[in-house]
Amino acid sequence: MTPLSRALLATAVLLAPLAVTTPAAASPGCTSSVPYTAGRDGYAAYRIPATVTTRTGTVLAFAEGRRRGTGDTGDIDVVLRRSFDGGCTWDPLTVVAAGKGDTRGNPAPVVDPRTGRIVLVTSYNSGAVTEAQIMRGEVTPAQGRRVFVQTSGDEGRHFTAPREITARVKRPDWRWYATGPGHAVALTRGPHAGRLVVPANHSAAPPKGSSDTGREAKYYGGHAIYSDDGGRTWHLGFVDGAYDGHANANESSAAQLPDGTLYFNARNQNGTNPGHRLDSYSGDGGETLDRPYAVQHTLDDVPVVQGSVLQLHGRHAPLLFSGPSVPTARRAMAIWRSTDRGATFTKALTLSRQRAAYSDVVQLADGRIGVLYETGTTGTYDRIEFRRIPLPDVE
Repeated sequence: MTPLSRALLATAVLLAPLAVTTPAAASPGCTSSVPYTAGRDGYAAYRIPATVTTRTGTVLAFAEGRRRGTGDTGDIDVVLRRSFDGGCTWDPLTVVAAGKGDTRGNPAPVVDPRTGRIVLVTSYNSGAVTEAQIMRGEVTPAQGRRVFVQTSGDEGRHFTAPREITARVKRPDWRWYATGPGHAVALTRGPHAGRLVVPANHSAAPPKGSSDTGREAKYYGGHAIYSDDGGRTWHLGFVDGAYDGHANANESSAAQLPDGTLYFNARNQNGTNPGHRLDSYSGDGGETLDRPYAVQHTLDDVPVVQGSVLQLHGRHAPLLFSGPSVPTARRAMAIWRSTDRGATFTKALTLSRQRAAYSDVVQLADGRIGVLYETGTTGTYDRIEFRRIPLPDVE
């Protein structure tokens, strides 16, 4: 080949259009990926992961994109990346709910079993106020915590604009309010099949005459909201309102057990009862609790942090829980399993000894589970990693 021919061939290669393909199945060698890294795509940090799979197997990884740092206050967007190969590679980041200087977060996504639409419930407050100020009642209703819903009918490519539902799901005397975070639940059996249930938490105002400010941890409580029409209308379900300081339910997760019962697992926000996890059950689709929240002592290794629960498919499949596994530190993300409906849990797998915090678990279409979790080496929130785990490792 002459020098001129080589030059022409090189030019043709450079000018040829690139072929873009979407892989149909995950590479067998793929064990993990990193959809979010601090400092990239215009965000100083990413936090609060949530994940679901669509009817066609697309994995959706939601998070909060925090523009100014890791703090919970300020200019925060809800962002999304999608994967078509089981969490090995990811589409470019998109903004699902823009803060525009305010705070939008606590993503709680769920796939409607009737229509396949993704329903996303999130929380909002003014970017100029803090959780402490909201709990002390020092903000206006417009500045305080509010609740919104969005939907997508095209696998998460586009979402409707956030629609407010605060008046339907928040009591007037509540101050703080947070949906999830982590995936919500679609009921698939029993008299409430098709219902969408979002675990949530709130804080209440102190009783009149009290010297408390409302900032005390005992004013946290758990609750649930639900929709029976695919997210169009919403109702307030059970309310955990003891506020006695013994068991302070905070960030919550839920799973539907094989018999149709709902299992709720919540962060114990510095209650006087020993143990950092609380749980309960609901036999009526989240409208009431079968018993008050109680400490789940087989999860005593978990520190004070958000955690996630997932019921695997199959009548005798285990219930899973994800969270850090060092009682005094956010470190060493792990998976626990329960074969007795959440009565007891046994550690099944430790993913890493690195720092770790919030997480969400999803069942994938290729015989694995995915764990979307905050982790890092120099800091707890360096990145959000997606770990793919074969089912035999946790069953």
